[in-house]
Amino acid sequence: MVLRRTPDGADAVLEARELYRFYHAGAEETFALRGVSLLARSGEMVAVVGPSGSGKSTLLSCLAGLDEPDAGTVFVAGHRITRRPEADRAALRASWIGVLLQSGNLIEHLTVRQNVRAAQALSTGRTRQPVDALLQMTGLLHRASAEPSALSGGEAARAGLAVALANDPPVLLADEPTGEVDRENEARILDLLRARSTAGGTVVVVSHSDRVAAAADRVVSLIDGRVTRG
Repeated sequence: MVLRRTPDGADAVLEARELYRFYHAGAEETFALRGVSLLARSGEMVAVVGPSGSGKSTLLSCLAGLDEPDAGTVFVAGHRITRRPEADRAALRASWIGVLLQSGNLIEHLTVRQNVRAAQALSTGRTRQPVDALLQMTGLLHRASAEPSALSGGEAARAGLAVALANDPPVLLADEPTGEVDRENEARILDLLRARSTAGGTVVVVSHSDRVAAAADRVVSLIDGRVTRG
């Protein structure tokens, strides 16, 4: 893993350069991203904020290699993830990136423990977190045998986070991780995200929450697909 050094001497674990993304709906063309650049360092938690439709989720999808920008480049842990075959992007994602989306993080017919093990089976060459230790950390060990349909909103959010952390990824990307949980679970999730960055991980969180922004080391604001702060 060869990382670019930032001017302050930190490792640039995640870097996006001049990302553009647009969509067509009939004759209409909508720009979701307009030249967005972002750099996140090891040991840093970055919050990406902005109103609905500002491009936050599109940016996270491009950072994760789940969506391809129309222009620009993303590097993760020194590897270019953009403009590569899907199989290559998936392999990089499995090895280097943990992704927590707003939904679809869990396979419905598998238990919580089985979901974590399924995520680990996709990765090669990475340290795998002991499953029960991971579930203990997220407060779900007592729910290890439960299927997603039996989980509360807070439990499902924490189970998704356990899946995202299953392979101890250098980068964690989270899209509205506290959007549908109560204040207690929000605080618990934020503690887990902060612990991740404090331990040297790179965390990028897309959120509307002021409390998420307050917990971050740095805030990047998006409006109409452009960075206005950060």
